[in-house]
Amino acid sequence: MSTLPLMRYADAGAAMAWRNGERIDVCRFLATSAALAEALPDCDHIVNLCTDRFDFAAGLAAALMRKQVSLLPPNDRPVMLRQLAQAYPGAVCLTDAGVAYEGMTCVQVPEPPSGGGMREIPSFPEDQVAAIAFTSGSTGQPMPQVKTWGTLVRSVHGEGAALGMAELAGAFLVGTVPHQHMYGLESVILLALQHGMALQAKRPFYPGDIAAALDELPGRRMLVTTPVHLKTLLADGVKLPAVDFLLCATAPLAPQLASEAEWMFDAPLYEIYGCSETGQVAVRRPKLSAEWRCIEGIRLRQDDEGTWASGDFLKGETLLADVIELNAPDRFILHGRSADQVNIAGKRSSLAYLNHHLNSIEGVRDGVFVMPESAREDGGTVRLTAFVVGQDLTAETLLARLRERIEPAFLPRPLHFVDALPRNATGKLTAEAIQRLLGK
Repeated sequence: MSTLPLMRYADAGAAMAWRNGERIDVCRFLATSAALAEALPDCDHIVNLCTDRFDFAAGLAAALMRKQVSLLPPNDRPVMLRQLAQAYPGAVCLTDAGVAYEGMTCVQVPEPPSGGGMREIPSFPEDQVAAIAFTSGSTGQPMPQVKTWGTLVRSVHGEGAALGMAELAGAFLVGTVPHQHMYGLESVILLALQHGMALQAKRPFYPGDIAAALDELPGRRMLVTTPVHLKTLLADGVKLPAVDFLLCATAPLAPQLASEAEWMFDAPLYEIYGCSETGQVAVRRPKLSAEWRCIEGIRLRQDDEGTWASGDFLKGETLLADVIELNAPDRFILHGRSADQVNIAGKRSSLAYLNHHLNSIEGVRDGVFVMPESAREDGGTVRLTAFVVGQDLTAETLLARLRERIEPAFLPRPLHFVDALPRNATGKLTAEAIQRLLGK
C-alpha cells in the first residue's frame, strides 16, 4: 500500500501557522507533533476537542504517528462525550491548555519548542484509518463516518486542483467553521497542510473578530466560511480587509450574496458541495454559474433511487440526499435535499427555495421554513411553519412580501418571530434544534 505525506511545504522553514502574533514554521509544528505523540497514552482512539487550529493539527498528526484514530464529535456536550466513551472504550480526550472534561482522561498539546526538533515530514499508509467524523445531525442523530488517510488526502488534492490552490501556496488561511466538522477538517486543516498554506490558529466567530483575525495576518489571505457567517459579516458593517480567495459551504449560497461578498472582499468566491458520507464532491463559482463540477476522481450516476456518488478514493457508492439534475457524470444542478421537497395542493417546491426567498426580504436577518413531522405523517393538509429573526417587520408585512415571491400555498401558517435561531457552529439547524423550536 502506498503512503501519502502529512503535509506539503516548500521547506521546513515555511510558515505553518500564525498564533498570538507569532509565526510558527513547519519544523516547530513537526517537533510539537512528535512530542505529543510520545506523551499520548496507549489507546485506540483520541477525541480531538482542541479549538486552537495549531493544537488540533498537531493532535491529528500525533494520532497518525501513533496509529490512533481521531474522533471528531459534532459538539462537546456532556451527553455526546458520554456516548463516545461508551462506544469507544478507553478513548483519551485531547484538549487545549487549561481545558479538561469531567470523566475523561485529558491530554494537553505542549507549547511549540523554540527551535530545532523533528524535520522529516512523515508519511502514512493510504488505508490507515485517520478519523471518524460524524454527520451534523440536521436530519437526525449524528452518525459515524470512517475516513482513511488516503480518502482525506486525495479528496483535498482534488479540491485544490479544482480551486487553483497552487497559486495560494504560502498564503494564510482563516476559517470560521469548526475543524471537527468535515468541511472544516478538509477545507481548513488539510487544505492548508496539503497545499502549503499557514493556519490562523484562531477560529473567529463574530464579525469584528473575523475582520481582526484577517487583518493581523501578513501577506495573502483566504477566508473559509458558511453562508450564515458570511451574511452576518456583510450585514454588520465592520471594515473588511481584502482577501485573495473566499470559500463557502454547508448550505446553498444566494447568487446576490456571493456577488456582494466578491465586491466587498475584492476576491473570487467559490462553493463546495459535499456531505459527511462522501466528503467533498463538487465546486462552483456561483457568481458565474449555477452548475457544479465534480472534483477530480468523483463520478455521479442516477437510477430510480436517486443520485449516487463514487470515486477513485471512495469506498463503494453513496446515495446523495439531494435532488440533482445531472447534465453529465461530472456536472449537475442542485435542487435541494430530497427530504426538503414540498408538495401542497398539487404545487411543488423545496424548503431550500422557500428559505432563499424568505432570507432575501429586506429586514429578515435570519429565517427558516419548517415542515412539522405531523404534517408528513397524517396525510392531511400540509401547513408550513416559519421562524424569523426580523428587524422592524410585522407578520402582515412579511407575508405580503412573501406573496410577491412564492405561491400562496407555501405561505407559513403559523409564522413565528424569534430573537435568534439555534444554529450550530457550521450554521446548520439540527433536527433536535428544530424540534425545540416547534416546542416538541
